[in-house]
Amino acid sequence: MKLPVMPPVSPMLAKSVPTIPSGASYEPKWDGFRSICFRDGDEVELGSRNERPLTRYFPELVAAVTAELPERCVIDGEIIIATNHELDFEALQQRIHPADSRVRMLAKQTPASFVAFDLLALGDDDYTGKPFTERRAALVTALADSGPSVHLTPATTDLTTAHRWFEEFEGAGLDGVVAKPLTATYQPDKRVMFKIKHQRTADCVIAGYRVHKASQDAIGSLLLGLYTDDGTLASVGVIGAFPMTKRRQLFTEMQPLITAFDDHPWNWAAHEAGDRTPRKNESSRWNAGKDLSFVPLRPERVVEVRYDHTEGDRFRHTAQFNRWRPDRDPRSCTYAQLEQPVVFRLDDIIPGLGSRA
Repeated sequence: MKLPVMPPVSPMLAKSVPTIPSGASYEPKWDGFRSICFRDGDEVELGSRNERPLTRYFPELVAAVTAELPERCVIDGEIIIATNHELDFEALQQRIHPADSRVRMLAKQTPASFVAFDLLALGDDDYTGKPFTERRAALVTALADSGPSVHLTPATTDLTTAHRWFEEFEGAGLDGVVAKPLTATYQPDKRVMFKIKHQRTADCVIAGYRVHKASQDAIGSLLLGLYTDDGTLASVGVIGAFPMTKRRQLFTEMQPLITAFDDHPWNWAAHEAGDRTPRKNESSRWNAGKDLSFVPLRPERVVEVRYDHTEGDRFRHTAQFNRWRPDRDPRSCTYAQLEQPVVFRLDDIIPGLGSRA
């Protein structure tokens, strides 16, 4: 492989802002695996945000890139999987698997797509020093003949349209809006762009904790629960961004609430296989060395958390601590309080994208 921009490259990043700024180019914020695609003839490499190759996990995209992208190019984008006309991040996570046979089976069952949104190189030309307006125009031309697996992200300079996208596209599983300065060059690993994400709050029950990896007397994360209509306490996510002093304080505060698994709604021995509720001695399939076992707590404390959006019945990302709610009855913490986005189809954003599976 010999390109004007060679792997590995760390993608250009975005910093969070509360409102959509004016005077920029706006795009949907895709919720997948960020990836820079390098193609030099038959050689293809898909680099991740942390500069590690993703190529072996998406053989169908290697074939698609060879068929649909220019002969020699470097393109920044997002690897996504669309099922039932919306993004499916859980299906995407399942592709990171050590067994090649499973990867290839899933590649057929839930094929991935690549959504392109920036151009770093084309032919012998390095585009990283050019302003975004020139990179975008060249990207549009370069993807004119792309097919069913490689797509050009929508973009607009109209602020009203950007606000509409922010409200509507969440219903298809998208993550917000990205604003790109029109004259900015491509700057790897620099927060040059802006991202605007949905921020909401929910009152959740604290149902357990995990010990911090660096200290046995500190909280690593607190496990959050919400009650379903039938009175079941479901696992919805975690909070864990605390200073070490606060982690130790929380550890002390939680000790009187510790209970036995037999008396806990997430009794690991009573659940059927496939339940996403945290279990005793469970390990992560994404990190074999990470212990996901937890200490069960009586579900008596309520915390208000900030979250961006949900995926299925869980928070898509780690929630953020807002405040304690001693005035709230734990049983009143139900799914009914969660805001439901307007239903929207991926096909209405990029025609044909939602019917890939």
